[in-house]
Amino acid sequence: MISHPNNSVIISTYNQPQWLELVLDGYNIQSTKDFEIIIADDGSDERTKDVIDNFKLRTNIKIVHVWQVDNGFQKTKILNKAIEASNAQYLIFTDGDCIPRKDFVAQHSLLKRKKSALSGGYFKLTENISKEITRELIIAQKCFKKDWLIVNGQPRSFKLNKLTKSKFTANFLNTITPTKATFDGMNVSCYRADIIAVNGFDERMHYGGEDREVGERMMNNGIKFLQIRYSAICLHLYHNRPYKNIEATLLNKEIRQKTRQNKSKWTAFGIKK
Repeated sequence: MISHPNNSVIISTYNQPQWLELVLDGYNIQSTKDFEIIIADDGSDERTKDVIDNFKLRTNIKIVHVWQVDNGFQKTKILNKAIEASNAQYLIFTDGDCIPRKDFVAQHSLLKRKKSALSGGYFKLTENISKEITRELIIAQKCFKKDWLIVNGQPRSFKLNKLTKSKFTANFLNTITPTKATFDGMNVSCYRADIIAVNGFDERMHYGGEDREVGERMMNNGIKFLQIRYSAICLHLYHNRPYKNIEATLLNKEIRQKTRQNKSKWTAFGIKK
């Protein structure tokens, strides 16, 4: 265990213990051990704590469980608490339903640049394949192989290129992709000081673009977002999104609009109140 790692992986979760267990299996076999894990838990029940406690018994990775009482969708609040609990100078943000390829942390660490943030993506698994994923498949990295996915029913598409292991192909596709580099909470990284400089996440925001908004303030503060969607790979497990609602979406749009109009670099509703 490294007492002061260079990277903190912040994983947000809410009552998806079976997914979180698989995600943690992915972190247990990372090619670098130079990281700690902070679980940003938005009010899960005891099952999530049990998954984390069991993981602690079979790993040397430092893992911190940051929890708050369940009071509806408050992901921004728990992420701010997780940032405060982190011990590393570099933060990697992801979700508890995104299984990292074994070079995930190493790629973020290798590609980081001063005054920059790294914007990754995910490869979305079908519902049927999501149910097939096991610890053994993750350890063998079979679920990251195109052939295995296609045989098991994943549709053939250009998106399978996200699973490339070729550095040349990844760099080329990162360069030509029309997708903008933004702060997408399932796969993004930045220096801790750079997100603290804008006061973290705006805690008024609910589901829908809440992560993009903090990225927009960071951009307004001089941070450049770099595209690494073909370099740092994670698999997104299928699930429904029952927490989507129109009211929250409209509020979030209004806050983001003001951030862009005012070129805001700071929120009064973040880490420091």
